[in-house]
Amino acid sequence: MSLSYEERIPWTVPETLDELTGPTHGVVHLPKHLDWSEQRVYDLDDPKDLGVMYEVVIREAATPADLDRYLDAATLRRIWRRLWLPRTVRTLWEARFDDLRAVA
Repeated sequence: MSLSYEERIPWTVPETLDELTGPTHGVVHLPKHLDWSEQRVYDLDDPKDLGVMYEVVIREAATPADLDRYLDAATLRRIWRRLWLPRTVRTLWEARFDDLRAVA
C-alpha cells in the first residue's frame, strides 16, 4: 500500500511546546517561505487571522525555528481544536503532545 502525499511530507514538529515563544499580539509578517500568498500579514488580535496564521505556520514550517519564532505554546493549546490541519499533521502533533490530544 502506498502512502498518500500528505503522509510523505516531512512535517516539522517541535521537540517540546515550551520552545514555542512566538508573538501573542500585534501584527506579524510571515516570510515568503512560510506564506507565499498575497496576505502574509496577520493581526494576532483578530481570532480569525490568528487561527489562519497558526495553520499556515504549522503546515509550512521547514524547521523547528520557524515554529519557535511564530507560534506561542499557550496560544496553541487554547486554539488547537479550532485549527484546520491535515490529519497527518494533527496526528503527529497529538502523538508527541498529550496535552493537545486532551483538548482535541
